[in-house]
Amino acid sequence: MAVDAQNITEAKASEKASPAPQTKSMPDRKAGKGKKRAPSTGVVAVLATFNNTIITITSMNGDTVVQGSGGINQNQKNSRKSTAFAAEEGAKYAGGKAKEMGMIEVHIRLNGAGAGREAVIRGIISSGLKVLSITECTKSPHNGARRRKKKRN
Repeated sequence: MAVDAQNITEAKASEKASPAPQTKSMPDRKAGKGKKRAPSTGVVAVLATFNNTIITITSMNGDTVVQGSGGINQNQKNSRKSTAFAAEEGAKYAGGKAKEMGMIEVHIRLNGAGAGREAVIRGIISSGLKVLSITECTKSPHNGARRRKKKRN
C-alpha cells in the first residue's frame, strides 16, 4: 500500500511539472468564409408609412439580403425619418449594399401611403440597380366597415 501511495504522489508531481499537451489550434481567420453573395435578380419591398419608410431587398424566393430605412442615417431621427429625403438615402444605402453583393436588377413592390414612395424608386435607380417592374401592393378597402351615425345638433 505504501508503495502504491508513493507512486501516485510521484505521478501527480510529474503531471504538474510537465507542460500542457499541445492541441491543434484554429487559425485566427475563418477558413472558407467569403463575402456574402446575392442573386442577380431580387425584389425591393417598400413599406411607406406616415412615420418611416422601410426598404427590404430580398431574393426572388423571399430570403432577405439587405434592409434599410429612413432612419438608417444618423441625421434622420424622429419625424425626419418620414421625409422623402430620408427614404431616398435609405434606398441608396440598401441598393448600394445589394449591388456590392452582386445584385443587378430588381422588381419594386410599393406598399403604403407615405411620403417616401417615389423617392425610394429614385434612390434605387441612383444606386445602380436596374428596375424591371414597379408594382403597387397597397391594400384599399372596398367600402369596408360601416360609418358612424350622423351627429344631431
